[in-house]
Amino acid sequence: MNNLAYNTYAKNNVAVESPEKLIEMLYEGILRFNAQATVAIASKNIEKRTYWINRSMAIFVELITTLDYTHGEVAQYLHGLYSYQQELLIEANLHNNSEKIDEVNNVVKGLLEAWRESTNISQTA
Repeated sequence: MNNLAYNTYAKNNVAVESPEKLIEMLYEGILRFNAQATVAIASKNIEKRTYWINRSMAIFVELITTLDYTHGEVAQYLHGLYSYQQELLIEANLHNNSEKIDEVNNVVKGLLEAWRESTNISQTA
């Protein structure tokens, strides 16, 4: 499962330009999957809600797995932040709560914006 997110994006986007672009795509994937989970919550579709939340969770697992702890405290901070986002997604799934998903989305949007600024990736979303 550790490489599930990477493998999914690698298959769908064979010409990934750089590791920086891959991270951007992973953040965008979380936002897309969370949007689908929110729709499933609104329509009371438990199976789809669980499916889409699990997809977002897999991306967070991949992000945690690929952290480089040789770069100091940033990796530790991100590990904690990603882990907390997973907790929120678990709560969203258990309690059918789209507000928890909104919390995750706000954090991921901030991370995506900061990532784009720090890597000079053009905004595509």
